[in-house]
Amino acid sequence: MMKKGLAAAAVGAALFWLGLRVRRYRVLTRKTAAPFRLALLADLHSARYGAGQTELLRVLLRQKPDAVLLAGDMAPDAGSLQNLDELLRALEGRFPVFYVSGNHEVTRGREKAVKRLVAARGGIPLAGNSAVLRHGEEAVSVCGVDDPEAELLTGGEPWLCQLFRCAEERKASGRFTVLLTHRPERMQLYASCGFDLVLAGHVHGGQVRIPPFVNGLLAPSQGIFPQYAGGFYLREGTAMVVSRGLARKLPRFCNPPEVVIVDILPAP
Repeated sequence: MMKKGLAAAAVGAALFWLGLRVRRYRVLTRKTAAPFRLALLADLHSARYGAGQTELLRVLLRQKPDAVLLAGDMAPDAGSLQNLDELLRALEGRFPVFYVSGNHEVTRGREKAVKRLVAARGGIPLAGNSAVLRHGEEAVSVCGVDDPEAELLTGGEPWLCQLFRCAEERKASGRFTVLLTHRPERMQLYASCGFDLVLAGHVHGGQVRIPPFVNGLLAPSQGIFPQYAGGFYLREGTAMVVSRGLARKLPRFCNPPEVVIVDILPAP
């Protein structure tokens, strides 16, 4: 009886485990002859991964990405920005950092403060603009858009204007182009713009997963059984990777927080 109880406890702990995991994806392309590795962090909210966010930093140092991309909702809804600042301090001088706003930062009136903090720590907030990552003569572009609610709540630039400007820069450069966005549910629009790779967050893995049957139970902006809950998706030649996020306070079932690593590799 005791053994059965211990086994049940172990299974229960595994189902609700909130330890950090690393999830990897590969994207092949003929647009670059050099590999690029990107780390995607999303939806940190108020989560803390050791003093100074050292657990996250250790993962990133082991993975050695060419850049770290922050897909929004990195700040808590209220109170101190200390946890985010600690993460940005840990990343500063080690990796190029790119950030786009999330809906929580916008609706809680924290978007401008977070962007200032990111910039102060050497990161680049993306809002319809692009940056270039280089390996010698090879390069890929990273562009990003604000959360769409910024247009409505803060009087920001129209979201579609940001998106189409990124699409025009992609077309003009001819480079492999990564779009960083908070919201995955607009995949059809991203694909119609011709982005090679989209990196997103927002959905927290759909909270509840029952692999392989249910990838996510409930997600904001998508409702029950969301189409884009977390993982890899392909549509009209555009690949999208959706992070299940880093938040720990929300209910999670078979859905541990994750650091996402995406390798962009030359096609054979």
